[in-house]
Amino acid sequence: MPLDVMTLAVSVGIAAGSTWLCAAFARSLLLRHRILDKPGTRSSHSGSVPRGGGIALVTIILIGWIVLSELGLGHMRKISVITAMAALIAIVSWFDDVGNLSVRSRLSAQTIVVTISILLVPTDFMLFGFLTHPLGMIVVGIAWIWFINVFNFMDGIDGITGVETISICAGIALTLGFLGSGSYLSSLAIIVAASTLGFLGWNWHPAKLFLGDVGSIPLGFLLGWLLISLAQEGEWAAAVILPSYYLVDASLTLIGRAVRLEPVWKAHRQHFYQRAVAGQLSHSQATRAIVVTNIWLIACALVSTIIILPGLVGAFFGIVALLCYFRLVSQPVGS
Repeated sequence: MPLDVMTLAVSVGIAAGSTWLCAAFARSLLLRHRILDKPGTRSSHSGSVPRGGGIALVTIILIGWIVLSELGLGHMRKISVITAMAALIAIVSWFDDVGNLSVRSRLSAQTIVVTISILLVPTDFMLFGFLTHPLGMIVVGIAWIWFINVFNFMDGIDGITGVETISICAGIALTLGFLGSGSYLSSLAIIVAASTLGFLGWNWHPAKLFLGDVGSIPLGFLLGWLLISLAQEGEWAAAVILPSYYLVDASLTLIGRAVRLEPVWKAHRQHFYQRAVAGQLSHSQATRAIVVTNIWLIACALVSTIIILPGLVGAFFGIVALLCYFRLVSQPVGS
């Protein structure tokens, strides 16, 4: 059942404030233990910044989801499974931040948590009406794992993952609100957005704290589940539109690297936004351009709830416009 406005408003304030404070504490510990992201030839920053601050953000989000469920939001079984799996992948990602796990280890962990989540919290819908249920679950699982990795790949400049997370969550909440739905997903999305806003105070350019894999991987997992759940509500077009900039930029870049026989999993600066930052834009300017595009995508998602095709077409042209803008102000960079 939906929460009352006052309870949700108080929860938003607590989530944002708690994340800001916990991130400050995490930053001091990371500095003390010298867990730093040091700039290299493939970095978009120039100084050493503490890495792994996402542990504070993810912790507050997961606590917030459980508390909301206890306060009357309900769906305790679903929320418990997803938060447990997010915590598990966060632990694995933390070890990757401090010890550089192999690609096989990371993918295996992601496959395990996604598989368990789909089995315990089934995706009860037929994809486009023609895939059988077992095949549909496999397709959803692959797409979910791809989204998790896209979300991680795209975390390359200050503030970008924060604004993308807030945009997707705002889009989910607005889409469900526009439909008059009392879905519990709105409250969960709002808590993620509020917590991320608290973290963004430390991650906006010039960043004083980085998410690290412990932040971006679980965030991708949680957002992936929220988007899949939005599709289960019947709004698959909105679920595709809202994260579409990240999906298109990452997919085009990685396909290009694969065609050129470059290692897909290796760090690089070839994403459209990274080329723009290497060219004429600052981190903040590139991030603001993404915010503007995401506002357009949210509008397109709302349109898609009425008529699907115009929403999809509008999203396509919005993304093309952003990619062309980034290309216009960019400069070629190495792999």
